[in-house]
Amino acid sequence: MTEFSDLGLSATTLQAVADTGYTTATPIQAQAIPVALTGLDVLGIAQTGTGKTAAFTLPLIDRLKSGRARARMPRALVIEPTRELADQVAESFKKYAKGTKLSWALLIGGVSMGDQVSALDKGVDVLIATPGRLLDLFERGKILLTGVETLVVDEADRMLDMGFIPDLERIFKLTPPRKQTLFFSATMPPEITRLTSQFLKNPTRIEVSRPAQTAETIAQHVVRIPSSDPKAKRTALRALIDMSEIKNGIVFCNRKSEVDVVAKSLKRHGYDAAAIHGDLDQSMRMKTLDNFRKGELKLLVASDVAARGLDIPDVSHVFNYDVPHHADDYVHRIGRTGRAGRKGDTFMIVTPADDRSLDKVLKLIKMAPDEVKLDLDWNELKSSGGRASGSRNRSDAPRARGRAATAESSPTDSPSEAPKVAERPRREPRRNARDPNRAADPAPLPESRPAEPQRSERPEREPRREKEPRRDDRRRDRDDDRGDRTIGFGADLPAFLRQPVKVKAPVED
Repeated sequence: MTEFSDLGLSATTLQAVADTGYTTATPIQAQAIPVALTGLDVLGIAQTGTGKTAAFTLPLIDRLKSGRARARMPRALVIEPTRELADQVAESFKKYAKGTKLSWALLIGGVSMGDQVSALDKGVDVLIATPGRLLDLFERGKILLTGVETLVVDEADRMLDMGFIPDLERIFKLTPPRKQTLFFSATMPPEITRLTSQFLKNPTRIEVSRPAQTAETIAQHVVRIPSSDPKAKRTALRALIDMSEIKNGIVFCNRKSEVDVVAKSLKRHGYDAAAIHGDLDQSMRMKTLDNFRKGELKLLVASDVAARGLDIPDVSHVFNYDVPHHADDYVHRIGRTGRAGRKGDTFMIVTPADDRSLDKVLKLIKMAPDEVKLDLDWNELKSSGGRASGSRNRSDAPRARGRAATAESSPTDSPSEAPKVAERPRREPRRNARDPNRAADPAPLPESRPAEPQRSERPEREPRREKEPRRDDRRRDRDDDRGDRTIGFGADLPAFLRQPVKVKAPVED
């Protein structure tokens, strides 16, 4: 066990840590803080919930004590993949830097940009941002990154999953080449390894546990159900909540649309639940998380946006409504419980369609979770109206309506009781006027004769007038009447033009 007082932190920072109630450092903190204080690059690999936030926040505060922030030029930059993580880091910085004069700003989407620009104009020491909003303000000319002394990248593997690697590479190139880089990730995929080898300079690699290792304080359970019907899954989820002594819990879904459906279903059945995912307004997301932290909300239905790094220390249960598509996400999801030495319970609902994803999870965690059987009548549940039976009933409904309509219009008893249709009297054939014994040819029905289009009477045309000669023709006729006249002088020809021209003979040599 390593005490914070043995890590080389200043007295002011140690007092701030003591005020939070922590005295013993976690393994990632004990190894990363001394190296970060020297100014070297750090590559930290640790599972979620191991205290990585304090591992880079505490040395960052000590290194930035001396110096002064300039307008629009932050001295340190912390990049987070989600708004919730960025807000959590900002709260940690506020808590640990309360004895200093350091300033900070939070740049995330979903909130007003004017307040963020005002904070940048005043000058901040630490800038905590998500990649999208940071690059947006940079392109608007509201921020300069040439004064960054320390760059922190948190949850790098999560940024890879969210498609932020191109933005991250651009941020690296916009910052000075001579800077300290603190790079933290729970796993090290090949793309992250390439990124660290390109932008980190001889980093100190700190790996406190093997990647994707689950905590021993977490009890893992698997619940198999015979149907992939969403109604059956929601029924199984409610049964698990009822059978568990739950204080609070997080329900994880793979898709945002499922988050809303599951949350509404739980609330409709009387459970205290609320949804959180990336499409919600930022103020609503922060309010929901705050209510969950305070204990005012019992069940939080979330997508993977809440699976990484959220500091909610006292979560008793985690329910995987869906088996995650990526096996690493399973570790991060269940890591929301069993934190700080507390016990936690997790349940994962598995359908026949989840066998492949389940095999990846079991191969990663290298253990077999305990199986839990629910006392539910699945046959009755299926007949009560699942998706398959509902779709079949909907497709049969038009046929049933058609049969009912036919039954109403057709006779229901014997054919003799059917209503008789009045017969139309037959028309006598016309007789030929010349031969009365010979029937005349039937005249065509008026309907069969095509209607002749009515012709509109046109007024009679007036006789054509003779064309008047054109102006050029009149001019040509007028010129012909002039006779031998010189063009340009008319009848008044000067006398000198009438005299003959004398040609002088050439002089011979």
